[in-house]
Amino acid sequence: MSARLLNKRILLIVGGGIAAYKTPELVRQLVKEGANVQCLLSKSGSEFVTALTLASVSGNKVFQNLFDLTDETEMGHIQLSRNADLVLVAPATAGVVAKMAQGFANALASTALLATDKPVMIAPAMNVRMWLHDATQRNLETLINDGIAIIDPNEGDMACGETGPGRMAEPSEIMEAVAEALVPKGPLKGLKALVTAGPTHEPIDPVRYIANRSSGKQGYAIAEAMAALGAETLLVSGPVNLPDPSGVRVIRIETAVEMAAACEEALPSQIAVMTAAVADWRTTLPAYEEIAKQADNTPLSLELTENPDILAGLANHTHRPDLIVGFAAETEQVMDHAREKFNRKGCDWLMANNVSPDSGVMGGDFNTIHFLTRTSEENWEMLSKQDVALRLAGKIADYFSETHSKPEKQEAQ
Repeated sequence: MSARLLNKRILLIVGGGIAAYKTPELVRQLVKEGANVQCLLSKSGSEFVTALTLASVSGNKVFQNLFDLTDETEMGHIQLSRNADLVLVAPATAGVVAKMAQGFANALASTALLATDKPVMIAPAMNVRMWLHDATQRNLETLINDGIAIIDPNEGDMACGETGPGRMAEPSEIMEAVAEALVPKGPLKGLKALVTAGPTHEPIDPVRYIANRSSGKQGYAIAEAMAALGAETLLVSGPVNLPDPSGVRVIRIETAVEMAAACEEALPSQIAVMTAAVADWRTTLPAYEEIAKQADNTPLSLELTENPDILAGLANHTHRPDLIVGFAAETEQVMDHAREKFNRKGCDWLMANNVSPDSGVMGGDFNTIHFLTRTSEENWEMLSKQDVALRLAGKIADYFSETHSKPEKQEAQ
């Protein structure tokens, strides 16, 4: 699956024109590109395509009625329009265009369009005379001035028998316009980024495991920030209770050995940010059945094997990333331990933080970072984990723009 629209949320509003028959194929292409498509089917649109068809190709419930009590309870029209990254109207008939230009809100589709605070894109479809009419052109100009993107219709034969402009763009053309609008074009475009996050769970038996504490919040925020700047981002995540970051491909693992293998598969990458709290040890031979407590309270003895050092392994890899950022979670003598780890691991930058119980960092939403490079050290003020991610992503972008040239094409190995 292509990752161009991975985790992007699109609200597709289907208008009432013959071109609505193309919308199942449009949904299929968007879903193939990784998008989560929610369909809103207008009453007139249902004359040309069924809700069942759209639900089947999208994998989501189709909304139709503004006054459906169940729908409004589950997801009101305002929330429906604001949960999306993009609102797409296809086909946008002359009537839909006129309602949008005048701000009408007398049905579910027009109400959702008026209530949204997200980007809106329309694919007009109508008779050539309707398209060329002065009223339609005035309405389109109003929509453009309102910031709405127009996917120009094609010219050709129409269902009414006439020929000229007004045919809705093909599904592939609409899909490309959506991708152009949603795919980041930031300073990291063309670069691949690997991010690790969360803990690893090393099984003792089927119900017990060894683990380090980690919510994964910082790593997930960093992955999303990297993707927002245009990097093709892969997140290798241990067991956490977090949704996939927008625009990020996620591989979920459980053990350190699995994380190491996933990172190996991700190479070559230009950027690696290793935030995961990887367990240092695993049991040599995990039990296949639950280990029962002994009646005489004999202490349990576990034979442990050291886990692979994923950060050091990347630093010494044949396909070493151009920039490797490590993390050091410490509870005391933070800077001393961080400097020692920095020298030992071979990474380019290291971000250290105090995770002692009274810091509130573990599982919390804020972090205080000590940022180390080979030539400098910075002490960042307390920031939200999202702001830490944005600051780091900005530094990475500066690093590549100032000192490195991005590859024109990433060759497969």
